[in-house]
Amino acid sequence: MIDLETRAAPPRAGALRRAAPALAGYAAVRALGLVTLAVWSAARDKSAYTLLTARWDALWYTRVAELGYGYEVRLPDGDVHSNLAFFPLLPWLERLVAAVSPLSYADGGFVVSLCASVAAAWGIFAVADHVYGRRAGVCAVLLWAVLPVGIVQSMAYSESLFTALAAWALYAVLTGRWVSAGTLALLAGLTRPVGLAVVAAVWAAGMATFVRDRRAAGPDGARDALRAPAPAGADVARRVLGMLLAPLGAAGYVLWVGHRTGKGPLGYLDVQAGWRNGFDGGYAFARFVGEKFASFPSALAGMGLILGVASVVWLYVAGVRGRQPLPLLVYTGVVVALALCASSYFGSKPRLLLPAFPLLLPLALALARLRPRRSALVLGAVAIASAVYGAFWLNGSGPP
Repeated sequence: MIDLETRAAPPRAGALRRAAPALAGYAAVRALGLVTLAVWSAARDKSAYTLLTARWDALWYTRVAELGYGYEVRLPDGDVHSNLAFFPLLPWLERLVAAVSPLSYADGGFVVSLCASVAAAWGIFAVADHVYGRRAGVCAVLLWAVLPVGIVQSMAYSESLFTALAAWALYAVLTGRWVSAGTLALLAGLTRPVGLAVVAAVWAAGMATFVRDRRAAGPDGARDALRAPAPAGADVARRVLGMLLAPLGAAGYVLWVGHRTGKGPLGYLDVQAGWRNGFDGGYAFARFVGEKFASFPSALAGMGLILGVASVVWLYVAGVRGRQPLPLLVYTGVVVALALCASSYFGSKPRLLLPAFPLLLPLALALARLRPRRSALVLGAVAIASAVYGAFWLNGSGPP
C-alpha cells in the first residue's frame, strides 16, 4: 500500500496506441449520452446544448471569463452568491478559446470540457494500467464513463478538467516524475477547492519516499547494497521542487481572494459561506438523510442515500485491502471526505464524487476477470441506463 517503487512509463508513441481501446469505448459511451440527451430534450422543447453550457455553474464560469471577478447576487434571505467561489482555470481557458477562435465563452467551456474529458479518460487508463494492467485500465475508463452522473463530463463544468489534471498528476507521482506531478497539482489547485486532494497525494508520496530512503540506509547512514540505491541529488531536488510547486495553485487563489475581500487568509471561507457551503464533518448531510425518513415515500430515498454512502465506503476499504498505492488512497480519501462532509447542495454530492475515480478500481479488476463478452454486456446495459438517467437528470429543475 505504501510501496512507491516506480516502473518506467511506456514510450509516448506506444502510450496512445495502448490506450486506444479505452478511449474509443469512452467516446462511444459519451456519444450515446449526448444523443440520448438531445432526443430527450427535444421531446421537452428544450435545448440540450443550453443544458450543457448555459445553466447553473456553467453560467458562473462564463461570467468570470467575460466580466472577471467581482460579480455577485444578493438573495432575499441575505445570502450573497459571489463568483469568487469559482476557481479560475476553467474561465481562463474559456477566455483563451474565445480569443483564438470565433467561439463564445460558453462554447469555449464546452470545447474545454470535451477535450478535458478525453484527457481524463486517458489519465485514468494510465493510472489503472500502471497499477493493475491494461484490461483493468480499459474497464476503469468505461466504468467512469457509465457513472449515473457521467453526463457532467460533457458539461461546461470543471469536473472533467480537474479529473484530467488529478489523474495525470497521480500517474506522474507513480512514475517518479515529481516536477510534472507538482505542476499538475498546482493547476488542479487552480481548478477546484478539492485540488487539496492532489496536493495531499503528492506530499504523502514524497514523504513516503523520503522515509523509504532513510530506512534503506544503514544505522550509521551507510546505504545497504541489498536495498534501494541512494537517490541522486538531482532526483531529490526534483522531488522537493514538485512538493513545493503542488500547493501553490490552491494557496495562491485562496490568499488572493482573502486579499481582495479584505478578510485575510480565511476570506475564501466567507465567500463559500455566502453559498451556504462549509465543512461540518457531515452533520448537515446526515441530518438531510435523516429527514428523509419522516414519511414513507421519502424513506426510500433515504435508504438509497445510505446505501450509496455505504457503497463508497466499501469501495474505499476494498482499495485499501487491495493495496492501492498510497497516493491513490490519500487522494481518494480527501475527495470523499470533502464531498460527504461538506454542507453543500446535497443534490451535487454524486457530482462532487466524480473525480474519485480510484474508487472504481476494485470494480474494474472484477470486470477484467470476466470474459470479454460478459463484461461488454454489463457495461453496455449500464451505459444505456446512465444515458437515460443523465438525460432525465439534466432536464430536471435542480442543478446537478
